[in-house]
Amino acid sequence: MTTTKGPISQFIEKHYLHFNAAALVDAAKGYEAQLNNGAKMLVSLAGAMSTAELGKSFAEMIRQDKVQIISCTGANLEEDIMNLVAHSHYKRVPNYRDLTPQEEWDLLEKGLNRVTDTCIPEEEAFRRLQQHIYEIWKDADDKGERYLPHEYMYKMLMSGVLEQYYEIDVKDSWMYAAAEKNLPIVCPGWEDSTMGNIFASYVLKGELKASTIKSGIEYMTFLADWYTDNSKNGIGFFQIGGGIAGDFPICVVPMLYQDMERTDTPFWSYFCQISDSTTSYGSYSGAVPNEKITWGKLDINTPKFIIESDATIVAPLIFAYLLGQ
Repeated sequence: MTTTKGPISQFIEKHYLHFNAAALVDAAKGYEAQLNNGAKMLVSLAGAMSTAELGKSFAEMIRQDKVQIISCTGANLEEDIMNLVAHSHYKRVPNYRDLTPQEEWDLLEKGLNRVTDTCIPEEEAFRRLQQHIYEIWKDADDKGERYLPHEYMYKMLMSGVLEQYYEIDVKDSWMYAAAEKNLPIVCPGWEDSTMGNIFASYVLKGELKASTIKSGIEYMTFLADWYTDNSKNGIGFFQIGGGIAGDFPICVVPMLYQDMERTDTPFWSYFCQISDSTTSYGSYSGAVPNEKITWGKLDINTPKFIIESDATIVAPLIFAYLLGQ
């Protein structure tokens, strides 16, 4: 069912008529058509979308069942929760382009880790999460239990131990919205995150076993089963940025079709990528969607969209359109 459109959507339809602007509208309408046809949607999050506070729009997308599975980097998995518990301690640096090496060093000494124009506070964000997630890791380790990285995050959120720190409205946390629904998440390369590094440090110290965290291979097998069980009416792929958050999950289709020889596996039924990566020189993020046909990921007739722009601008507008705002 098409959502009644509010002023933001009406503005977009009136003014976004050409070039990247038109691609934005076409992609949004294609996403809506997928849902109306009974298809499900995977959204992948690369970059620092959580620190960009995408949760302000993405959380409502989750609550309204407009996304059925998420693939995200370990950074996005944790940074949404960091913003939830430490928002007032973040520091914005609008003149980040002008910083000298000494000024960057000064930020480090203050415990402020910079992501473009925003600094994440070491103590209030990283260490606050570490204190509580370690207890959950340790409890599972002692019991010989194993879980996927996002499942530990869900346990922490649903336990209520972080409520004492909340500094934003919880409705603006996409991870909290996902945890409430126990929404499937795939988090490839989780080791390349702050919590992943911290977990590795406990393994090195002999305090935790590496096997207490399920592996990336187990994420792929989980995704393979999920895709098989949910692809009857199609599954679309909405990719924010590039990298492993997109490349890992999209490969499940050729893996099932070619390696498992399940030749009845359907291709992804929709594809959209928001990226400002230049299309050239072997870049995955810069590859045009048609290249994915040759890898057995997309069909000839799969609706394909690429919006060459800043995802922090584009994604909230598309979500607003889908939410009827």
